[in-house]
Amino acid sequence: MRWAYFLLVASALWWIAPPAHAAQEEPPVALIGVPGLLWDDVDPHATPNLWRLAGESDLGSVSVKTVGTLACPFDGWLSVSAGVRSAVGQRCGLPPEPERTGEGARVPGFDGLRARRDGTYAGTLGAAVHAAGHCTTAVGPGAALALADADGKVDVYAPEPAALADWSRCRVLAVDVDELIRPYLAGGHLPAVPDALGPERRREAVRAADAEVGAALAKLPAGAQVVLSGIGDHGSVPHLRVAMWKRAEASGALLGTASTRRGDIVIITDTTPTVLTAAGIPVPPTVIGLPWQAGERLPLEEAVAELRRADMMGTGIRNTTGLFFTGFAVITVSFYAIAYYVLSRRRNAGAVGVVALGLAAVPVSTYAVNVFPWGHGPYPIALVITGVVAIASAITAFAVLGPWRRGPLGPPGVVAAIIGIVMVADLLTGTNLQFNSLMGYTAVVGGRYYGLANIPFALLATSVLMTAAVAADHLVRAGRRRAAVALVSTLGVAAMLLAGWPGIGSDFGGVIAFVPGIAVTALLVAGKRVSVLKFVGFCALGGVTVSALAVLDYLRPAPSQTHLGRFVGMVLEGTFMPMILRKLGAMLNTMLSPNLMPIVITGLAFLIFAIMRPGKISAGVVPQAFERAPMLKAGLIGALVSGVVGMLVNDSGTAVLSMVVAVAVPLVLYAGIHSEPLAEPASEEAPVAAKI
Repeated sequence: MRWAYFLLVASALWWIAPPAHAAQEEPPVALIGVPGLLWDDVDPHATPNLWRLAGESDLGSVSVKTVGTLACPFDGWLSVSAGVRSAVGQRCGLPPEPERTGEGARVPGFDGLRARRDGTYAGTLGAAVHAAGHCTTAVGPGAALALADADGKVDVYAPEPAALADWSRCRVLAVDVDELIRPYLAGGHLPAVPDALGPERRREAVRAADAEVGAALAKLPAGAQVVLSGIGDHGSVPHLRVAMWKRAEASGALLGTASTRRGDIVIITDTTPTVLTAAGIPVPPTVIGLPWQAGERLPLEEAVAELRRADMMGTGIRNTTGLFFTGFAVITVSFYAIAYYVLSRRRNAGAVGVVALGLAAVPVSTYAVNVFPWGHGPYPIALVITGVVAIASAITAFAVLGPWRRGPLGPPGVVAAIIGIVMVADLLTGTNLQFNSLMGYTAVVGGRYYGLANIPFALLATSVLMTAAVAADHLVRAGRRRAAVALVSTLGVAAMLLAGWPGIGSDFGGVIAFVPGIAVTALLVAGKRVSVLKFVGFCALGGVTVSALAVLDYLRPAPSQTHLGRFVGMVLEGTFMPMILRKLGAMLNTMLSPNLMPIVITGLAFLIFAIMRPGKISAGVVPQAFERAPMLKAGLIGALVSGVVGMLVNDSGTAVLSMVVAVAVPLVLYAGIHSEPLAEPASEEAPVAAKI
């Protein structure tokens, strides 16, 4: 009777709380990391196992950026472990070989990794699995690092797939396939060259990696989910890597994520919540990524072709950006030298004014060219450069040939308005023009994936303030100064809200810089002075404004939040300082950019000396422009204020101020060249009090 009672109770308890091994009957979730794997490597003949997996999966590209632009496998696996971008703080290669502890293992030096500023959250993934009552199985050093808990331990470890007996024991399993990356290592580190292997040696390494992936797939139990990621780079050039997600509901769709707001790109830190969500395990609040999401469905060959093209476009733009900025700087400096020569000799300067407008139109043309499918052409980068020149020329022609050409402010106002319209339209349509552009951002670099970048912010702020100033000048001349102030304030605030609104511009530093620029311009248009105290107050108001936007973003559900809301969460958790320090370091590193600083120095020097010594530098055309159109000076000063503040609060540093100068100064120069001196002194309504 007692035995019957015991069996009855035991049966009831089993149904209420099944034992641990019963929970493991569900197929595992397997993370397979193949550092260095490109979509160019995957095809049905050279990589049959990967191609077969691709046909059973949803597909995407993974941006493997960690703390720096490049991500070695060590940093990639560490970021997966932490759920945030992490790094070992030095040139690196593969993770260390784990130390065996019975059937499990421990990652050596794990405490030291957690003690680093960029390794604080190492062990988050493994700890979450353990907290949910599951065990972890790791195959290979990188897998052990990814699944290690806060003590650096994994429950089951095998150095290679053949050495693991039970592939269904643990709910979460990871496999490190490093055959592709090992041939690249030199002294245990990745070499500082784009590609250390020739085509044939790389194909051999890819075939070896494919065989290892096939061996792992063959051992996984039926129904297992597979999350495959490229994990890290293989040389000195960042790339988009392979992402695949095999699961029951996979339909051959492209993989995106709310982190990037792109339908075909995920980031390395999205891997952590994807694995946890697939395993039915709660995601820790410190994880900054979001689970992968299936989007548009495409045939396999078409999807792979699109993903290959995405990497080609990103790397092509990234590799061209430096040369483009250098060329733009050289042309700009040469232009000011020629302008000085022509104007100082009182020669016909009409051509100088037209060229000035053309230079001001170049930055926005680097975005407008993305309206065209240049990535499908035979020589994509050549098409981009040609398109930029053609669009800048078209904008210039439109500005100087229209009916507005009769007034000195007409063509500059048209160019400024076109820049503003393009930037606002891009913000309202998902910032597709800034993506993979010469003056925007790319996923291979991974600094930003959506929203308003720093250089586009400079163009938006400058164009809005200069356009508003041109319009305000007409209103002031008509005796409607209050309407002019209202116009500047309304246009400025509307553009500022677009720049900072979560999910549209999502620009933190831009709002801080935009507010004082708007306020200074409005005060000068109103004929008021701007004191140092007022200026500081305007900057503080910018900080308050962006903080309010960030809090509103934080109050939304986590999957809908942008980095603004996530920053509020980091502040509340006290974990924001590492990010602030990285931003500060990036700003200081770009402060003396050899490509951008010449634009700032030359443009500002020309402007300052043209005002202070007009007889020698510009034949008086700049003071003449301010005399003819006093509100233009207000717009210029406001734009420069936004540029200086933006340089100090954004990680792009000099890039912000350089673009303000590159657009604003040429517009003022054109207005001065085409202005006629006033026959009589300006009325009391016209001058602008511009003492700051």
